Amino acid sequence: MMQKYIQSLNVFDVTVVVFYLFLITMNIIFYQRVHYTINLLIIEVLILIFVFIVANQHRRWNNSIWKNLHLWYVAPLIFITFKQLYYMVHPIHPTDYDELLIKIDRWLFGVDPTKFLHQFSHPIITEILQIVYTSFYLLPIIVGIDLVRNKKFTEFEFSAFLIVYGFFLSYLGYFSLPAVGPRFTLHDFFKIDEELPGLLLTPYLREFVNIGESIPRGTINPHMLVQRDVFPSGHTQMTLLTMYCSVRFSPRTKIFMLVMGTLLIISTVYLRYHYVIDLIAGVLFMIFTLWSGKKIYRAWNKFTNRYVPEWI
Repeated sequence: MMQKYIQSLNVFDVTVVVFYLFLITMNIIFYQRVHYTINLLIIEVLILIFVFIVANQHRRWNNSIWKNLHLWYVAPLIFITFKQLYYMVHPIHPTDYDELLIKIDRWLFGVDPTKFLHQFSHPIITEILQIVYTSFYLLPIIVGIDLVRNKKFTEFEFSAFLIVYGFFLSYLGYFSLPAVGPRFTLHDFFKIDEELPGLLLTPYLREFVNIGESIPRGTINPHMLVQRDVFPSGHTQMTLLTMYCSVRFSPRTKIFMLVMGTLLIISTVYLRYHYVIDLIAGVLFMIFTLWSGKKIYRAWNKFTNRYVPEWI
């Protein structure tokens, strides 16, 4: 019976299962540090059960409801997982490494890149880059929709796996080197609207991002409460992976993704969310994700007697 359920899992299902077993293990080991441990464990166990049920039902019935649920459940799951880390990373590893990241940037460039870029700031540039930065989670979904509409389900599965696998690898980085970013350490967080103004949407999009990182307007000590999600730059890593999948499998989205992706990576430093060393780490994480991801994809599909395309 268990073998049947395991065989029904595709490669991104397995990635979710492995990472959630890791989260469960971390919550059990550090239960005295992590608040809401029981709540987190319940969520994690329910998600594991959900993954097995959806994968098995899709394989058993293959109707549109189970198929679409199986294809797309990872999209909201990424954010659900990200928010779980809010309650885990800082309690488990309470040291912030911003000073180290700042020193590396200064050693590499002789300046603080976010301060250097300020001389080129303009409300129009800020507005454009803030819009692009906020579109981060939408970009892989756009590529995924194009692949499904063109019935490229194998390419979709591989792309979804790369995105999920890449996100989870970046989350391991958050555990290893927690940091809050230059908007808190090198700049005055409360003056960013004054120092880096946009036009119409920037303040609202900035607030949207802040709420996503658990620091809504009025938070007295945002640097203490913000999510530790700086190193590596997931925005860089995942955007590069999305650009790769677009160029390789989704030519209709290629130009759009290349332009948006390039601007998004620039925005991470310009808007003071990341140090440049975070971007460099994001590039290295992307390369490792792609290299190891192909090996994992081949190995799992062979193990479950699934089709392995020649382009892997």
